[in-house]
Amino acid sequence: MEGPIHTMTLDALTARVGSEIGVSAWRTIDQAAIDAFGKLTGDQHFIHVDPARAARVLPSGGTIAHGFFTLSLLSNMAYQVCPTIEGVRFPLNYGFNRLRFVAPVPVGSRVRAHFVLHQIERIDDVQRQIIYTVTVEIEGAAKPALVAEWLTRITL
Repeated sequence: MEGPIHTMTLDALTARVGSEIGVSAWRTIDQAAIDAFGKLTGDQHFIHVDPARAARVLPSGGTIAHGFFTLSLLSNMAYQVCPTIEGVRFPLNYGFNRLRFVAPVPVGSRVRAHFVLHQIERIDDVQRQIIYTVTVEIEGAAKPALVAEWLTRITL
């Protein structure tokens, strides 16, 4: 997916502050994706890439996804949900005010992200900062995988 699938004016988005913007599609976290992320990042800890050893040690009975793998899924999930803002020259991922990995994501789980528009701040005449509260849900789990306050800067 190249980018957000719908557009909206800044005024229309501003009117939605405090509301859920949307929920991404479910994504299954399989061992092949966990292994690929581990290989790409060099994080080969057994809890992620050694199913037999992880099964003996972890309460989940198998491997778990890297926290940063789950975090990296947010870009695609945001493309599914968060709008492109009309008239914006470019958006910039500005980081996080807060990020917590609340619960591990066992291999075979399905996850999806809920995006709530928390705030839109005026930085200067041409820049705004959009803050989304994002919760990555694990299907059937009591706790989410992660909760984050994600910042995007836009230039008008």
